Amino acid sequence: MGEKASDLVLKDQNGEEFRLSDFRGKKVLLSFHLLAWTSVCEKLMKALEENCERFEALDVVPVGISVDPAPSKKAWAEHIGLKKLRILSDFWPRGEVAKLYGIFCEKECFSERANILVDEEGKVAFFKAYPTRELPDLEEIFKLLKA
Repeated sequence: MGEKASDLVLKDQNGEEFRLSDFRGKKVLLSFHLLAWTSVCEKLMKALEENCERFEALDVVPVGISVDPAPSKKAWAEHIGLKKLRILSDFWPRGEVAKLYGIFCEKECFSERANILVDEEGKVAFFKAYPTRELPDLEEIFKLLKA
């Protein structure tokens, strides 16, 4: 914790560029999930979507990230009803951003499930990896933000 977060530039489900350094002055929650079209990942992305206003009130920009290509992420976002949440594609080079954060699983070729909170100065304020089948509890992020 406290180290500078690796900058990232990824395309979201709409093909728009997301650059972490563009959000200095705000907190950013990088919520890594394994793969689109899977049940736990769907629950996590829906939970982020449902809590967008809570995050905004705390000056936090939440984003989902996985190794799926942007067209797949777009179809998935539409399928699960995402309207606000940006989900980013770490597709090519495969898992490059996950590798920067030390959470890429080489054998499976996807990232671990993890939440990384980057503070207003671009430093890692919270980092937690979760078991594959575990749905991360967003309340732990909200408790940290309110502390």
